Amino acid sequence: MNNSVYLDNNATTPVDPAVARRVSESLDLYGNPSSMHTPGRQANRAIESARGEVAALIHARQSDEVIFTGCGSESNNAVLNVLFSPKLRQSGRKRFITTVIEHPSIYELDGMLESRGIEVVRIPVDGSGLIDLEAYRKALNEDTALISVMAANNEIGTIQDIPEISRRAREVGALVHTDAVQAAGKMSVDVQTWDVDYLSLSAHKIYAPKGIGALYIRGGVPFTPFLLGGHQEQGRRAGTYNTTGILAMGEAARLAREQLDEESRRIRTLRDMLQEGIRERIERIRINGSIEHRVPGTLNVSFLGAEGESILLYLDMEGISVSTGSACATGSLDPSYVLMELGIGAELAHGSIRFSLGRFTTEDDITCVLEKLPPIIQRLRRMSTL
Repeated sequence: MNNSVYLDNNATTPVDPAVARRVSESLDLYGNPSSMHTPGRQANRAIESARGEVAALIHARQSDEVIFTGCGSESNNAVLNVLFSPKLRQSGRKRFITTVIEHPSIYELDGMLESRGIEVVRIPVDGSGLIDLEAYRKALNEDTALISVMAANNEIGTIQDIPEISRRAREVGALVHTDAVQAAGKMSVDVQTWDVDYLSLSAHKIYAPKGIGALYIRGGVPFTPFLLGGHQEQGRRAGTYNTTGILAMGEAARLAREQLDEESRRIRTLRDMLQEGIRERIERIRINGSIEHRVPGTLNVSFLGAEGESILLYLDMEGISVSTGSACATGSLDPSYVLMELGIGAELAHGSIRFSLGRFTTEDDITCVLEKLPPIIQRLRRMSTL
């Protein structure tokens, strides 16, 4: 059956109808934006307008502080390339500080960085996913080149105190990056208030198509291009412009900015309705992540005595799409490293489900989940050997 309840918006979002219309319109802008003729200039103007919308979403001072990339992972990788910039090499700074719950596009690159002479320090988090600020303070020193801390975690939704992280970084002259892929469109993202040097975004998390992302680069900070070859993006990212993707992201950014307050309130209300409904109907559960510091649409729940993959598949058969807190779907039997870092243990980590609500989630969707989920958990617990 076709799934009618979609609660996996942290993985990807449906394309908003207004964004889809912009995609259709963009197909008429066939000129290469780097060309000087009329079709090229028309495409270029549209791209710069979209760049302005993305800049406005994150409160950048100038639109040229935003460059377009292929995705959020590319943006993250491009920032880490800064560690090998001539300016940082000359400074002798070789320490990179991050956390134990970053996205794999940061987390999985430690070996590469260390093989190239970078010292990597991973800061632990507490049971709610908040960074251990005392451990962070102790890790900072005059050798620190770059800090990268995710603004909002993709699995548990926990929001970090980026302004405080930046403030402490400035005391030792370090650069600051935040992965805001899961924060943009869900909470206020302000590069000025946060005082960050780099910030990553992804279009398909804000109701635009996949294959386009963005990176904020504060004016005057070091940057070493990740993709070389052309003059695009003022020499900061080579490759022919993805006009359609960029225009879609610009429209999505505009909608996100205009609808942020109202949408956040509505989604938070639905999330709380789901959370309390699960608590009332199902025993032996654990809510993962911070209750107070969490993006509106994320609810991660562990169900003791039930396997997450089985819960996911049973819900899928009922037309409900969610994600699991285990990496089994990717071919690994390991539980989520994010959940394990919270100290909940492998059993609870394996029994976790992430419900991520979005723009098109309705109260009827929540009612459906609360009707279908309890008997599924009951059935699985009867089958379980745990």
